[in-house]
Amino acid sequence: MSDAPAPRTAFLENGLKILVQEVHTAPLASVWCWYKVGSRDEMPGRTGVSHWVEHMNFKGTTNIPREKVKGIIEEFGGSWNGYTWIDQTTYLETATRDALDRMLFIEAERMSNGLYDPAECESEQTVIISELQGGENDPEQLLEIEVNAAAFKAHPYGHPTIGWLGDLQRMTRDDLYGHYRRYYVPNNATLVIVGDVDPDEAIARVRHHFGAAVPGIVPVRTLSAEPAQLGERRVAVRKEGTTAYLKVAYHAPAATDEDFFPMLVADAVLTGAKGLNLWSSFRTPPPQRSARLYRTLVEGRLASAVSGSLMPTADPYLYTISVTAREGTSREALERAAFAELDRMAREGITAEELEKARNQLRARLVFENDSVTNIAHQLGYFETIASADLFLSIGDRIRRVARERVAEAAARVLRPTNRTVGWFEPVPADGGDDEGEASAGPAAGVRGRP
Repeated sequence: MSDAPAPRTAFLENGLKILVQEVHTAPLASVWCWYKVGSRDEMPGRTGVSHWVEHMNFKGTTNIPREKVKGIIEEFGGSWNGYTWIDQTTYLETATRDALDRMLFIEAERMSNGLYDPAECESEQTVIISELQGGENDPEQLLEIEVNAAAFKAHPYGHPTIGWLGDLQRMTRDDLYGHYRRYYVPNNATLVIVGDVDPDEAIARVRHHFGAAVPGIVPVRTLSAEPAQLGERRVAVRKEGTTAYLKVAYHAPAATDEDFFPMLVADAVLTGAKGLNLWSSFRTPPPQRSARLYRTLVEGRLASAVSGSLMPTADPYLYTISVTAREGTSREALERAAFAELDRMAREGITAEELEKARNQLRARLVFENDSVTNIAHQLGYFETIASADLFLSIGDRIRRVARERVAEAAARVLRPTNRTVGWFEPVPADGGDDEGEASAGPAAGVRGRP
């Protein structure tokens, strides 16, 4: 993507930022509307509000009845969706270029004219709580929530995006609507258009649809910095199941930190090269045949699967290793083998051959995950919400510039035992314990209960 021309950038008088990228390979256009609001912007007592608001913004607007939302895009053979994560909330439509005006109309309506009918809010509360409880029935997802919560003491990245159950049960329609009106303003948004379009015409249509949107006073994102972790923390989740899972989470650099891309290379060597597209990267398994942890754990018959996750974020987040234990493997043996490889990476770094292979694989993933107008538009908007679109455009060059010594330095800083939170999902038989399950967390020296 670094060889492509930079997108055309424009601003409306109300502060809306517009990015338009021409891609004329097919008569398609993709529109993404991004808001700088996610679970990091939620205070205790309001966790999950950003995700719930996202759900409500599919329930119709002043000029789009709920039952018509889907049909507007589907009549053009297009697709639509949206999601919320820690730094952002976004909505998208991809369809033929003839549908551009309709896509812009939908997003302008969503920005300014959400209905938030009390009955709809109450109905969606049931849906979201069911979604949360369904996630808790997934051992890996439940373990990830517990590990993240234990890893963060001060920064709201420790809250699950879906929220905590007690907060969801107490939240009201006024809480939702107040959050919507606070953050869904043009000066807190970026509109991205990628496809077979003329930039001048596209910007003119954006001005037509969004020009009347009223700017607001966006809350300043001043958050508590996460203090340095001074010792290993541990979490154990015990619940009905058949398989044991291990997660090891290290505090990791933000996307703009000088250690981020060296750690991306380190992860490629440890667990296989992955892309940086939250929308599409994880749909294609990474190449793992030569990955160190795969060889040690999977080929060593200690685990049936291993993966790593390092995502670009606005603030320092986590580098997480996830392992599915083979039946009969002891916790001690699996940890010993995994930590030996992680410690070796921190101590010795990587070889010249590993560096070259990781660079090549990462660049290939970049090409694959930018193979459509939808993916390109996602990446432009995603990076704009965490840093800038320029960072996305420079990814290829940044990967090429990673040197062996920088990988070793970054790994030594990140992969320290005192910087990690270790979590285990320990399955119990259906009749072997509390049906609700239990979780405990604490430093290695002494476990304490979590409510």
